[in-house]
Amino acid sequence: MDDVVQALQKLENLEELYEVTGEFDIVSLLSAADIEEFREVLKNKIMKIPGVKSTVSSVVLMAHKGPRCLKEGPKETSKEAPKPRLAPRQ
Repeated sequence: MDDVVQALQKLENLEELYEVTGEFDIVSLLSAADIEEFREVLKNKIMKIPGVKSTVSSVVLMAHKGPRCLKEGPKETSKEAPKPRLAPRQ
């Protein structure tokens, strides 16, 4: 798994990377300008990393709390583009 983590850390789009327990081995947060860029990173970079056998992806529709939320007065809202989340499985 260390080789997969090292390869993922080199990806320009990677924002966060976690080794986790449960159904998946790794959970990562990756940013992409649009779905085409997301597909490109997933298909031509992540899936080509030796040791990555499959991925499960979710697209963030809205952030309600966290570092990606921008404050506008008393209510927090997100002004950034959705951030896809990937969970590479080893």
